[in-house]
Amino acid sequence: MDINPKQFLLNCFNVAVSAAHPENILSPCLPDVRTSPVTVIGAGKAAASMAAAFEKHWLGSIKGLVVTPYGHSENCKYIKVIEASHPTPDESSIDAARQTLSLCNKLTNKDKVFVLLSGGGSSLLCLPADGVAFAEKQKINKALLKSGAIIDEINCVRKHLSAIKGGRLAAHIYPAEMHTITISDVVGDDPAVIASGPTVIDPTTSSDALNILKKYSIDCPSSITEWLSNPLSETLKKQAANTKYSIIGTAKQSLQKVANFARSQNIDVIELGELDGDARKLGQKIANDYKYLNVHKPTLVISGGETTVLVNGHGRGGRNCEFLLSLALSLKGKSNIYALAADTDGIDGSEDNAGAFISPDTIDRAIKAGLNLNDMLDDDDSYNAFQKLDDLLITDPTKTNVNDFRAMLILPD
Repeated sequence: MDINPKQFLLNCFNVAVSAAHPENILSPCLPDVRTSPVTVIGAGKAAASMAAAFEKHWLGSIKGLVVTPYGHSENCKYIKVIEASHPTPDESSIDAARQTLSLCNKLTNKDKVFVLLSGGGSSLLCLPADGVAFAEKQKINKALLKSGAIIDEINCVRKHLSAIKGGRLAAHIYPAEMHTITISDVVGDDPAVIASGPTVIDPTTSSDALNILKKYSIDCPSSITEWLSNPLSETLKKQAANTKYSIIGTAKQSLQKVANFARSQNIDVIELGELDGDARKLGQKIANDYKYLNVHKPTLVISGGETTVLVNGHGRGGRNCEFLLSLALSLKGKSNIYALAADTDGIDGSEDNAGAFISPDTIDRAIKAGLNLNDMLDDDDSYNAFQKLDDLLITDPTKTNVNDFRAMLILPD
């Protein structure tokens, strides 16, 4: 069987992205009757593409606003699109949050609001609580992102320092009818974690947030700890009536589409589901689990989820490149294994690549190029490693996000 491993892996990534793109999945979740006037708000890497898809399928009058990262915008006719910073919020994030709340002022139970959420919404829709300085919130966010904290922990802190997250947006929209539509980028698809759950009740507490800051030794001013000790910092604990919540895109759905595609090509599939934990350790584990697997036909090992990187070095890289570099070093040039790892949003960390590829000759090519891949991994410099090997995967923003996609192709040896 003839197969181009790199092209096949790229095709798998494209299938995963397509399965989560709003233009392919948003319309079926809308009500059958689509003629009433509506207000549309939203935030996330897919927010603008969700807004564009909504406008395409809604027949009634529309007003609204969504916020998306720089470079992720779409041309919408009725819904205003604001671009802001990700993963650390900026002044545009605050402006977007204020405009969002203003748009939802004085709603009645006769009004209908659609909230379009996706990964990245936490930083894009940012409004610090009273007494919390924006600069301090930015500093804490950056520290948490580098600490190795998982997204659930990061979002717990974000929610309790916010005037809009953790259900507070829902409280502001009440008593209007509210329908939240989300594309999930979190393991387990918990609505309270996706975009920090601005429209749902939050089970975490301010005490949890304090413990997370302590766990990762995050340096906080007294104003932050005092606020988190204040009962007013607690998030919404009771859901308002007249609400609906739909998750239309998940990693699980994308993995299933990829599995179906691979099997249609007569390739066996091993599905590992959603994985998290340290990117480097996961690369080592998957290599050790599968490098000696004896296959009689091409076999694809796929997984989703979100890993973390504890940044100790000074290099450039994202969690998918970190995973791949660790995987390549652990495979030690195994002659029949190829792999891709990439973020489905098209951005691995904060770089311009979605991820990268590895092949059996990755280590040999690195040696010939004078690269010490072990040293580069220790310096968290996976981006430069794959850039110099010409193995980066660059896609531009995909305008959706169901988080990491990892695929390892094992050929008969």
